[in-house]
Amino acid sequence: MLFGSSGIRRPFGPELIKTALEVGGCVGASCSSIVTGRDARTTGPLLEAAFAAGAAAAGCRVVSGGVAPTPTVAYAARQYDAGCMITASHNPEEYNGLKLVNPDGSAFSLARQQEIEDTYTLPHITDWKGQGETGEADIIRSYLDAIVDAVSLPEDLHMVLDCGNGAASRVTPALLRRAGIRYTGINCTVQGFFARPSEPLQENLLHIPAMVKQAGAAGALIHDGDADRFMAFDNQGNYISGDHLLMLFAEWTGAASVVTTVDASMAIEELTTVRRTPVGDSFVSEALVSGGDFGGEPSGSWIFPAHSLCPDGPYAAALYCAMAAEWDIAEKVAEYPHYPLIRRSYRCEDGRSILLALGADKPTDGIRIEEDDGWCLIRASGTEPKVRITAEGRDTESAEKMVRKGEDLLHSA
Repeated sequence: MLFGSSGIRRPFGPELIKTALEVGGCVGASCSSIVTGRDARTTGPLLEAAFAAGAAAAGCRVVSGGVAPTPTVAYAARQYDAGCMITASHNPEEYNGLKLVNPDGSAFSLARQQEIEDTYTLPHITDWKGQGETGEADIIRSYLDAIVDAVSLPEDLHMVLDCGNGAASRVTPALLRRAGIRYTGINCTVQGFFARPSEPLQENLLHIPAMVKQAGAAGALIHDGDADRFMAFDNQGNYISGDHLLMLFAEWTGAASVVTTVDASMAIEELTTVRRTPVGDSFVSEALVSGGDFGGEPSGSWIFPAHSLCPDGPYAAALYCAMAAEWDIAEKVAEYPHYPLIRRSYRCEDGRSILLALGADKPTDGIRIEEDDGWCLIRASGTEPKVRITAEGRDTESAEKMVRKGEDLLHSA
């Protein structure tokens, strides 16, 4: 299977280079122009060149934006037939991959992904007179302009910023400086190696609470490797869960209809109308095409359809700054429903087969068990060799009971 729940990801090696070349040819054969970009990984330039070579060989014009966040490439794609981001997002540095987006910023649909899977190994090469061109462009300036024009940013604000040594280092510091927001930065340089694990989990960010308190900051802004994810800390230095960030953005934007995933807390349903999709930001963005004011998933992907159908970390960071200037975030989060929610992952080299054996129609969609006092979701990761279990209950006892149900099913397989 070529595509996971968020594009193509693999440990770097000859197979991934070959895949980039072949997918480039396949996409290039159906497009006249493509914009590309890459995150900070050391393998990015080679894979971007391989994709561009395949697309140009098929007769397509390919323009590189260099190191830039995924949402920046997606925003630039409105000037092209498609966009390709070379990234493995929050995965460790030894991984890399490709994310393919439409001009509206949405990920390639499942149908289009299947077309690529069916044909990407076929030759897509025009004759010498039909070869495409390659070039470069500044895609960051117009992206920053769009955020500054769309979000009223406060000047008298101090934030902590951790870009994780990723592509956000090219954008979010500049965004804050343009708005006159002071910031205390850490890991805000582009490097091929991450000073902390890229995934913006609480356990990877133990340095942030002290920084918020020492700086007297209004909170902290956190990015992953390609800045399609955004997480935050409040003004007291508390990590805000993805479920409560979902609620904050829904309330701040006045969203009457929210699209989120099956692993999001049931608490969001007490704030607004909710439509659920399988886990994966591509499913959320595809659902937003047919309606919805805001979408996201608790892992940190936030989609604002009036701006783009791509998860946008810097745009979310800008909104959070505006929010922090008007609200006491810690007090606001305390007002929201809090239900015990447990997320666990298990290393498993053949998670897909196990989920199929358990009866899942699609391993990455998984199996959801619902009871009166809680629910449990068991699914194979679409990006890593893991099986994930998420459970929630009206109280701690109910949540733990649902986790045990999931673990018992997993062990039985």
